[in-house]
Amino acid sequence: EPPPSEPAAGQFKRDTLELVTATGTHRIDIEVAATIAEQAQGLMYRTSLPDTQGMLFLHKTPGEVRMWMRNTYIPLDMVFIRADGTVHRITAMTEPLSDAVVPSNGAVAAVLELNGGAADRLGLKAGDKVRHAYFKRPKP
Repeated sequence: EPPPSEPAAGQFKRDTLELVTATGTHRIDIEVAATIAEQAQGLMYRTSLPDTQGMLFLHKTPGEVRMWMRNTYIPLDMVFIRADGTVHRITAMTEPLSDAVVPSNGAVAAVLELNGGAADRLGLKAGDKVRHAYFKRPKP
C-alpha cells in the first residue's frame, strides 16, 4: 500500500548547521525536532532526503539516546552528537521500517539524521565537529 502523505512543509523549525570534516565544511539544511511530538514524528513517511538536508533531534539533558526507524521508508545515517558538538558515533544505513533500537552508546545532546550513506560521502567521522548554536562553545 502507498505511504501516507508526507507531513506538511513548515511543520518543523528550519535552520542550518555545519559539519566540519577532513573533506571540508559542509552546510546542511535541517529541520529541528525539539518537542516530544516532533521527535516522535521525525522523518517518518518521507520517501527521499538529499545529502544536503537532515533532521536534528535536540535533547535538553545529555544522556543515552535510543532511536528507531518505525514508519521510516528510507535508510538513514544517525549521527550522535555530544553537548560540545563533537560527533560521538555514527550508525550508518539504518534499516527502513525497523523497530530495532539504535542506541547512542554514551551521553549525547543531539542526533542528526542524514540520508543513508551521506555521512560517508561527506567524510563525517567520530571526533568531527558539528557547528550549531545548540552546542555550547568551549571557553577559550
